[in-house]
Amino acid sequence: MIKVLIAEDMHIVRSALVSLLEDEDDMEVVAEVARGDEVVAAIARVHPDVAVLDLEMPGADGVSVAEELRCAAPETKVIILTALGRPASVRSALTAGASGFVLKNAPVSHLIDGIRTVVAGGRVLNPELAAAAVKLGDSPLTPREGDVLKLTSAGCSVREVARQLFLSEGTVRNYLTAVVDKLGARGRTDAVLIAQTNGWI
Repeated sequence: MIKVLIAEDMHIVRSALVSLLEDEDDMEVVAEVARGDEVVAAIARVHPDVAVLDLEMPGADGVSVAEELRCAAPETKVIILTALGRPASVRSALTAGASGFVLKNAPVSHLIDGIRTVVAGGRVLNPELAAAAVKLGDSPLTPREGDVLKLTSAGCSVREVARQLFLSEGTVRNYLTAVVDKLGARGRTDAVLIAQTNGWI
């Protein structure tokens, strides 16, 4: 039997997934959770073969959880489930160690077949999304520029960013100017939008 954990915050969707997977002769749903920050503890209890994680969940998103599971439960394969097929999300998920990426509007057979595929050591990806994710390229930002922009995107002022990263306010402004130039943005807000769209922060 393939043991599966489902992490999905929408109750109706989660219940439907559990019901559909339980109908398969070779699958058993051993746990279901509604929050990303409940996944690691649940996996430690039930040791599933596959964790199906919603991309957007309260507590922690699917990519962050996948990254955590790479160390906490490397034997559990991860499939990210999402309504939004953004190439940046695919790239982030693969970098985090996910074995598959399935769209919620795909036939349920894609998920069922995908679970069997990742257990057998394969990967599950929409071909168009995979190609677009490869084409995206790596972030042009340095890790420090990414940190500054990430805090800025969270609404932190220059002073707050400086305090959190132990930098001077002038240095933070210099980083932000460099980021805007590198991304060809019209300003900080535009730079945040560009970086988020491309999955760089």
